[in-house]
Amino acid sequence: MKIHRPTWWRLLSAILLAAINIAGAGAATPGPWATGGQPAPLARQAVAILAAAGEDGLDPADYGSAELEAALAAGDGARLATELPAALARFFADLAAGRIDPASAGERYPAAARPDGYALVANAVASGDLATAVLAARPGHPEYAGLRAALARYRQLAGDPAWREALPAPPDRKLEPGSAWPGLTVLVRRLEALGDLPAGTAVPARYDGALVDGVRRFQRRHGLTPDGVIGKGTLAHLDTRPAERVAQIELALERLRWTPHPGRAVVVNVPAFELHAYAGANDSVRMKVIVGATPRTPTPLFAATMQLIEFSPYWNVPPSIARGETLPKLRRDPAYFDQQGFEFVAGDGTVVSGFSEAGLAAVERGALRIRQRPGGKNALGDIKFIFPNPDHIFLHHTPTPQLFLRDRRDFSHGCIRVEAPVDLARFVLAGQPEWTEERIVGAMTRGRSATLRLDAPLPVIISYRTAAAVDGEVRFYADLYRQDARLAAALRQRSAGAMASGTGRNPS
Repeated sequence: MKIHRPTWWRLLSAILLAAINIAGAGAATPGPWATGGQPAPLARQAVAILAAAGEDGLDPADYGSAELEAALAAGDGARLATELPAALARFFADLAAGRIDPASAGERYPAAARPDGYALVANAVASGDLATAVLAARPGHPEYAGLRAALARYRQLAGDPAWREALPAPPDRKLEPGSAWPGLTVLVRRLEALGDLPAGTAVPARYDGALVDGVRRFQRRHGLTPDGVIGKGTLAHLDTRPAERVAQIELALERLRWTPHPGRAVVVNVPAFELHAYAGANDSVRMKVIVGATPRTPTPLFAATMQLIEFSPYWNVPPSIARGETLPKLRRDPAYFDQQGFEFVAGDGTVVSGFSEAGLAAVERGALRIRQRPGGKNALGDIKFIFPNPDHIFLHHTPTPQLFLRDRRDFSHGCIRVEAPVDLARFVLAGQPEWTEERIVGAMTRGRSATLRLDAPLPVIISYRTAAAVDGEVRFYADLYRQDARLAAALRQRSAGAMASGTGRNPS
């Protein structure tokens, strides 16, 4: 759902623009777009702004940029006065809130107020400063400026000769430090262009020294284990052309326009397998996460509010997992029931102890459910962070922390496993100083379930960006759930609709 300003406000804005245009029709009174039939300075500024929309990852064609530039070159002030207000209104609204409803790309976030583009134009015209209005419309998220700068840089790399030749396949499917390889020259030039090696780096006789360090930097920026070994995954990222990276950055900028970003929040970036909890420039926590498996149980993308922490949690096995996985295991190996600390629970909360075939049959009918008691084998580990949502997704620890050593970490049924639960709990409970680290650890290891309500509920955003600006550098990740492809298709459809409807129409 999109929220618009009331109709009266839009009419008032349109009347204001119309009045300004009418006032500018006379040669003695300069108007915003045309004076004496010729383009006014503000019109030239507006056309330049729309022509530069690509610098924010937007498509200038959506705003009729080429046609407006032609009108400017022809001195057609009347056409500019007619078409610029609508084109600018669409541009301002898109820049501030994104081009599409995220739900059309399968990403569910609270309905954000999409600004009235005509009101923004009217305000900018009244101040006579369109450039400042553009700055005000841009998202204030700290990653936005970094990604915008990266977009310009990777566009410049699109014609770089470092990608003219393909990298040859390494011998034995991977290149270890110390090996000879005919692709070293191309590798050096490519890493120089990307900034992972300093300009002028000499090509070594073998793959070693500074070149290995450059590959490690490259691997770290692409979510890979920085071991310096060039295997299949590293080679695939090295062979990705800058034009493909440009597309990733453009999609990331679009997502930043409509993904909520409050001042204090927990944000999971699914393709990065990373959680970032932040409350300011010097108060943040980052950690690895494990997300939903591709393609069977992907983690949904949405925003919610964390309200509770459960220490030493029970795990209520979801019916789908019980029927598809747990019951078959228990029928093959009944001892698995006690080994895993399972119990049967009735709808009224009554616990039915002990394994039985009758209990399994009752689970199949929905008369009982299977629950796992707190303990070392509990699937949720020893802590659970709860933010109520229709998908029953939450953050939790895990009894299998070794999986965090993997580069690709999509192993869960949809919930998100966190690498450093104590660090996350300390962040979440920062406003409740009585919850020291010692007390948190004690509650996690007590083996008795206890639920704590947060004094200050905390926004949680499950996001999806295959390009990110982190610590002053741009990072790229694989399109794990094919969400980039889905968003790109939705944006193409939107642009096609804009072209079919005419220049600058349907601005909000």
